[in-house]
Formats: sequence, C-alpha cells, structure tokens
Amino acid sequence: MGASRGPRLSGMQKQVLALYRGFLRAARSKSPEDRHRIESFVSAEFRCNSKLVDLKNFLYIEYLIRRGKKQLEQINSPATLGLSSLNLRFSENQKP
Repeated sequence: MGASRGPRLSGMQKQVLALYRGFLRAARSKSPEDRHRIESFVSAEFRCNSKLVDLKNFLYIEYLIRRGKKQLEQINSPATLGLSSLNLRFSENQKP
C-alpha cells in the first residue's frame, strides 16, 4: 500500500496550485530581474488572497482564477518584456 502524500485537494485547490506553478514557470523565461519581480509579486498576491478571501466564496475564487489565467497568458506572451501592476483592493462587500 502506498503512503499518503498529505490531504486530498479539491478541484479548485488543484487549479490554484496549477496557476501558481504556471506563474513560476513563466517567470523562468524572463530576465533575472523580471523573474525575481514576477515571483515576488505572485507570491505576495497569492498569500494575500489566501488570507483575505473566504474559503467558501467560490464565485470570487473562480473569478480570481480566471483573472490569474488571463494574467498568465499575458506573461507567457513573447511580446511581454516586463511586469507592472495596478494595485486594486476590494473589500468583502465590494467585490466586482
């Protein structure tokens, strides 16, 4: 019998982890300074959202996943040379 590798992850948790890994992979194709900036930004954004977003707010989590996928497509584009961000924060009551 195989050893357990930890708790089972839901489909949504798997999507979030795949998105995070995708960002880290995309960062490898950029210059060293952009790579560090992308990795720092992505890490901070995921960490912030993990603390601020209610785990049962599936609609908002799905929205964040869709938004992240679009951002990942942009970073993966060969035309994208660097990274800049617009910092928008929504409270739990003012979600888009």
